[in-house]
Amino acid sequence: MKKIVTKYTNGEITVVWKPDLCIHATICFTELPDVFVPYDRPWIKMEGASTDEIIDTVSRCPTQAISYFRNDNVSPEKNNEISSPEISIVKNGPYIVKGSVKLVDVDGNEIATDDSFALCRCGKSKNKPFCDGTHNNLDFE
Repeated sequence: MKKIVTKYTNGEITVVWKPDLCIHATICFTELPDVFVPYDRPWIKMEGASTDEIIDTVSRCPTQAISYFRNDNVSPEKNNEISSPEISIVKNGPYIVKGSVKLVDVDGNEIATDDSFALCRCGKSKNKPFCDGTHNNLDFE
């Protein structure tokens, strides 16, 4: 199945959205509601804030479902440079894994991952072992 990747630009930067990685942490639209408007199409409105404000908010996405790169650079920037792997727990949410980590399934096969991904903790995801945001209706620690 082909994964969706959508890009939005303001001329200076391009925001890349990968909905398959989104766990609905809501950082984007709670912190910058004039740019990230989930019920509108297109849902990212690059004219809604300055480039620096957009970069600041995008950089806090825990899964890199939204990331950015400067249009004058050849390669995308990393949202958060991490020298060693890091795992954090989101309250009532997934495990966030950042850094270079090899993920192996029960049969010993390596599962392709990005530099940041969210692992399901509630057991309800339809995209296991990855989080799909189902936890939003649950209450667990």
